[in-house]
Amino acid sequence: MANHLPTVAIVGRPNVGKSTLFNRIVGERISIVEDTPGVTRDRLYAKAEWLTRGFYLIDTGGIEDADTPFATQIKMQAEIAIDTADVIVFLTNGQEGITTDDEVVANMLYRSDKPIILAVNQIDDIHLKDNIYDFYSLGFGEPIAVSSIHGIGVGDLLDEVIHAIEQHQTLDYDDDTVCFAVIGRPNVGKSSLTNALLGEDRVIVSDIAGTTRDAIDTPFTYDKQKYVVIDTAGIRKRGKVYETIEKYSVLRAMAAVERSNVVLVVLDAADGIREQDKKIAGIAHEAGKAVVFVINKWDAIEKDEKTMLAFEEDIRDNFKYMSYAPIVYLSALTKKRIHTLFPLIRLAYDNHRRRVQTSVLNDILNDALVLTPPPLHNGRRLKVYYGSQVAIEPPTFVLFVNDKSLMHFSYQRYLENRIRESFDFEGTPIRILIREKEGAER
Repeated sequence: MANHLPTVAIVGRPNVGKSTLFNRIVGERISIVEDTPGVTRDRLYAKAEWLTRGFYLIDTGGIEDADTPFATQIKMQAEIAIDTADVIVFLTNGQEGITTDDEVVANMLYRSDKPIILAVNQIDDIHLKDNIYDFYSLGFGEPIAVSSIHGIGVGDLLDEVIHAIEQHQTLDYDDDTVCFAVIGRPNVGKSSLTNALLGEDRVIVSDIAGTTRDAIDTPFTYDKQKYVVIDTAGIRKRGKVYETIEKYSVLRAMAAVERSNVVLVVLDAADGIREQDKKIAGIAHEAGKAVVFVINKWDAIEKDEKTMLAFEEDIRDNFKYMSYAPIVYLSALTKKRIHTLFPLIRLAYDNHRRRVQTSVLNDILNDALVLTPPPLHNGRRLKVYYGSQVAIEPPTFVLFVNDKSLMHFSYQRYLENRIRESFDFEGTPIRILIREKEGAER
């Protein structure tokens, strides 16, 4: 199972300071932050760290649908947090006291079976501390006084968050289990694909009760290999309502991608490639996951001998940075070509975990350097002393050089292509890090 970072959601009625608290945690030096590509404009979802523990933080205040009434939005945002988060921060306003909307959110959270941390915002000085005592009546234990504007109490809140994460570790699967996520924009057939895969003759579905994820995780065995399929379409019926909201479908995709080894990016053959497809596929690529493109509804289009080639060219043109991902054409509805998917999932998984011997890697690098030497730059030439693989999932290589500034991105791409040609990395991105060798002549 891929390393799983827990997800923390900030929930509360409008105008209690959710986005300010989110920005305080991820935007200041309280946390080490890496915005997740694809939604950086929305500031909706970010990676943060506190006391060496990493987690994802969701600002549900950023998830709004202009067509829904105010009360529906509050409920929708709470449901999204309940669906997606491992720990929930329930934020209220200490200067306004408990409102009816606070009680609506509280009633939903009672049913969530998730750890809830109650925070009372806008406690900007010591004289307002007494304002927090009324909030005990919400039934979530001791409230934590914070000021998201001034940063007061945020460290105490994050201490509680980390404690809750450690007390409620989420389910992880065995190392030999292949976890794959099914992602894509609404109505491309994600649930149909999941059902078709689980309906294969050789599939034995496990009945694991009591897991926090069993609404969207289905463990099963196929040809003696253990798998878990993570269906982002939301088998829970209420997920269907919000699936059309783009931010929500992106958020669900992120949560599933984080927990998977392999990602199936589902595209609709009849619809062609849309802008949202690129955003969702980019999530998997940036997370460094193994990827397979699944072209669904292949039975629904008119075809001739050139159709498949034209579609492949379209994919390669729109997803230039994902040329490593294999493509499979199928129909989830009729189950045609469904059997071709399992070998590709396994191939991508194995290559994502592939290790290369240092001596063999350096033979390849030396051949590449002789065949096409690095170009001169201001009278100086790049020297690559040696390389080493330092990680898997995805395969990550460090190249030690004389001067990092001499490594042009086009030459780095050339070296990456030579590595790919020499070893089977189909289905997985690879990462190359450039380091200067200590004592090297610059």
